[in-house]
Amino acid sequence: MIEVKQGNLTYFRFEIFKPYPELVHGIFTRQGGVSPPPFNNLNMSTSQGDTSRNVTRNRNIMAESLGFKKTAFVHQVHGTTVLPLKTITDIQAANAIEADAMVTDQPDVLLCIKLADCQAVLLYDPARRVIANLHSGWRGSIADIIGKTVAVMKNAFDCDPARMIAGIGPSLGPCCAEFVHYKKEIPEPFWQYKDDKDRFDFWQISRDQLIGAGLPIDNIQTARICTKCRSDRFFSYRKEGKTGRFTAAIGLNPPTCNTI
Repeated sequence: MIEVKQGNLTYFRFEIFKPYPELVHGIFTRQGGVSPPPFNNLNMSTSQGDTSRNVTRNRNIMAESLGFKKTAFVHQVHGTTVLPLKTITDIQAANAIEADAMVTDQPDVLLCIKLADCQAVLLYDPARRVIANLHSGWRGSIADIIGKTVAVMKNAFDCDPARMIAGIGPSLGPCCAEFVHYKKEIPEPFWQYKDDKDRFDFWQISRDQLIGAGLPIDNIQTARICTKCRSDRFFSYRKEGKTGRFTAAIGLNPPTCNTI
């Protein structure tokens, strides 16, 4: 991944999205914000006890660093609801809606997912200029929120999975995703992704789900950064318990117009 430093901020970009200048994205670390411990520093969520003032300031810092003023966050519930955002009214209403994925073709808005070990998966169809951002924890993974998001892109925005490009963000890696009670929590078809220490490779699960949804394997990039191992850079619920949430964001610049 490409590491970007901007003042006190540090965020990452996927190389696979580099050929598309109209696409703006960033996987933000916990650095560069205003929240005090245990939310230090760039915390994007009030759900763990940080103040709305701090979180609002952090969100503004994040958005401004990418050149955006509008953001769309949803109330994430580890479900599989995919929210199509087709109008400005849809975008304005998003913050109050329970969902774990967003899809839009609207420019000038960042689709933002909050994370602390779960995956963000960023999707782009360059021909249709449609983006998606989804939150996939282990519950979302076994319920195939990835496949459901690709289906919404196909059915609601006329996208073709064969054109789509995907980035799988920093998250709990196969080194640390231990599930002691996996027989009760995770369906048996997923046990093939487990090692002999009951650790699951959710990175590979996501890759396989993307391929199963029709994406070419060469169109998928995985960050391969474990958030628990790198809790100095990213918030990690597994490592810290009460902690903040970092953000994966993706947006579109407006199309340029050639004038004579």
